[in-house]
Amino acid sequence: MAGMTSTSRPLLNRRLAEFGTTIFAEMSALALSTGSINLGQGFPDTDGPEEVREAAVRALRDGRGNQYPPGPGVPELRTAIAAHQERRYGLSYDPDTEVLVTAGATEAIAATLLALLEPGDEVIAFEPYYDSYAASIAMAGGTRVPVTLRPHEGSFRLDLDELRAAVTDRTRLLLVNTPHNPTGTVLTRAELAAIAELAVERDLLVVTDEVYEHLVFDDSEHLPLATFPGMRERTVTIGSAGKTFSFTGWKVGWVTSTPGLVTAVRSAKQFLTYVASGPFQYAVAEALALPDSYFSAFREDMLAKRDLLAAGLTEAGFEVFRPAGTYFITTDIRPLGESDGFAFCRALPERAGVVAIPNAVFYDHREAGAPFVRFAFCKRAQVLEEAVKRLKSLAG
Repeated sequence: MAGMTSTSRPLLNRRLAEFGTTIFAEMSALALSTGSINLGQGFPDTDGPEEVREAAVRALRDGRGNQYPPGPGVPELRTAIAAHQERRYGLSYDPDTEVLVTAGATEAIAATLLALLEPGDEVIAFEPYYDSYAASIAMAGGTRVPVTLRPHEGSFRLDLDELRAAVTDRTRLLLVNTPHNPTGTVLTRAELAAIAELAVERDLLVVTDEVYEHLVFDDSEHLPLATFPGMRERTVTIGSAGKTFSFTGWKVGWVTSTPGLVTAVRSAKQFLTYVASGPFQYAVAEALALPDSYFSAFREDMLAKRDLLAAGLTEAGFEVFRPAGTYFITTDIRPLGESDGFAFCRALPERAGVVAIPNAVFYDHREAGAPFVRFAFCKRAQVLEEAVKRLKSLAG
């Protein structure tokens, strides 16, 4: 029979059997087939700074990065990453031994978990979580233990007692994402301090996904977990250029940590992509040195777009959880008389000409995420205005 082996064994590794085509591929295809506005996948519809793009062109023309770059990343970028961490957060890293460049944050996550986990190790992650977390834990043979962020007074909050109760003798590491995708939650200083105390007390490794570090709004602030007492030596911090500079296709991410942890991650990473994004690494090095005015203007632009879409979604009848960070808004569809996010999102293109993502795909406990739907606001203002106009038809 076509597609089967002689033993009829499934072709896909059983660890990945639960992961089919991602919801992003399905919904993006639906956007194309219906001519809908795609507020599902999180990528901007405009490029980042012209001077950064020109830096990539210059690197290409000068022959920098057209061949294999160094395994850990080009020295200019590693130095720029270390300088960024020092300037922003007072974290000092040796660019030669404590910084590793990766093919985006997605590879950084995969390489870190493949490096640090043994089969049977438990990983605690805050649910809902970015879908690559579950797949990477599965590929490493680990067991994911979700701790669910729950709606409370207009945002999604972490229950610290639930987190403590989730730690067992089999827990190897905590996987922390702040600012948090998809809920937009930014963990507070008190919450991060409690996580740090728990990690030290139970001698846990911590992996922090901080790709939205420059997208925090209102009174929130981004505080790297590595800055807390006892955490620098046990934390692998993951960052990325894609979200900060709006060049998501370049796939330039990084890891900062101790020499021992970075060496472990590099041992796994070298057998994934080996190296990637040569010329773009030089451009990102220049991007990280942009003045503070760039980062402020970027944040203010996204804040205005957040408010535009949040107001429109509220008028359309959604309950809106206004995000403190990232460029996603989570909504509750129950005020619209709906309760199944999958069915709602699959019907929304025909109903309103807009595509969104059902949050349930980010949950192990699917029922906990069933009524929640995520919209991206990292689009041009006129696109968001048209989406809002279309969505208001739902209120009728």
